[in-house]
Amino acid sequence: MEHSSDIIILGIESSCDDTSAAVIKNGYLLSNIIASQKVHEAYGGVVPELASRAHQQNIVPVVDQAIKQAGIKREEISAVAFTRGPGLLGSLLVGTSFAKGFALSSGIPMIDINHLQGHVLAHFIKEDGVEFNAPKFPHLCLLVSGGNSQIILVKDHLEMEVIGQTIDDAAGEAFDKCAKVLGMPYPGGPLIDKLAKEGNPNAFEFSKPRIKDLDYSFSGLKTSFLYFLRDQLKENENFIEENQPDLCASLQKTIIDILMAKLIKAAKQTGIKEITVAGGVSANSGLQNALRQEANKRRWNMYIPKFAFTMDNAAMIAITGYYKYQKGEFIGQDAIPFARMNINE
Repeated sequence: MEHSSDIIILGIESSCDDTSAAVIKNGYLLSNIIASQKVHEAYGGVVPELASRAHQQNIVPVVDQAIKQAGIKREEISAVAFTRGPGLLGSLLVGTSFAKGFALSSGIPMIDINHLQGHVLAHFIKEDGVEFNAPKFPHLCLLVSGGNSQIILVKDHLEMEVIGQTIDDAAGEAFDKCAKVLGMPYPGGPLIDKLAKEGNPNAFEFSKPRIKDLDYSFSGLKTSFLYFLRDQLKENENFIEENQPDLCASLQKTIIDILMAKLIKAAKQTGIKEITVAGGVSANSGLQNALRQEANKRRWNMYIPKFAFTMDNAAMIAITGYYKYQKGEFIGQDAIPFARMNINE
C-alpha cells in the first residue's frame, strides 16, 4: 500500500523537439523516458510545426511507458508537473493540454514549471544506488543550451536570479549555426565537440566580444567565423575539408573562453565557490575540461550533471514539481504556455 505521505510527481517536458515523461517519488527518480524527433535532421534545425505534430504522436505512449517503468499505478500520482515555457509554443501546448486532461481525469493538481529552473534543479535528482552530492546554496549555475546562455545566482530551490545572460544568440545556437556553415548536419554541437578532440585549438583566432558586466554575446563570433571562412575559401576551395578538426577545435575554444571568462568574473564578484553547469551544452567535453581546470585552480566545488540530465528531459521537470508541491504552488486549468519566460516567472 502506498503511504499517503509519499509525494509522486509525473513530469512532462515538451518545450522543443523531445517528448519526455518522468516519475519522481519523494525526490527519487523512478523513470525518465525521452522520445527524440529525428524528423528535423533533414531541415538543419527544428521545424516548430513538425515538432508539435510529433509531440502529439509521442506523448501518450511516452507517459504510459514512464508510469509502467516506475512501477506505480496512475492513481498513486500526487500531481502532474509540466513545462509552461520558455520554448516553442506549439510544442508547449501539447504538453500543457495533456497535463490538463491528465490532472482533470485523475482529480489531482497541476504544477507549472519554468524550463530554465528545471535545468538548474537537475542537480537535485536522486537515484537509487547513486551517491547524491547536491550543490549547496547559494551557488552559481552556468546554464548553456541551444536557446539560453545565462549565469544564475541560485539562492534556494525555487529562488533564482539571472546575473548575466546573452544579449543575442545562445552558445548552443552559435555551435549549431557555425556547424551548418561547415556543412555539418543538425545538431552540430556534439559533432564539433567530437572533431575538436583531433584538432589544434590555437590554429585559428576568432573575435571575442567586449560586452560589459556579466552578459554574453555570440552573434559577433558567428559573423567573424563566417567571414573568415569566406575569405579562406576564395584562396582554397578545399579549406574546410583540409582544416575541419582545427576549425572545430578553435571555434570550440573561443566559445568556451567566452563562457568561462564571465563565469570566473561572476565567481569573483560574488565570492561563491559552489559552481554548477546545466543545459545541453554542459555535455560538451571541452567545456567540462575547462570547468574542472578552473575548479582546481580556484578551489571551486564543481558540479557537472549526468549526461541524461543535461538534455531536455522530464526528470528535471518532475524534481522541480516535487519542490513546488511541498510549497503548495499549484496552477489552475486556465494555465497557458509562454514561448518566452524569465527564470522567476
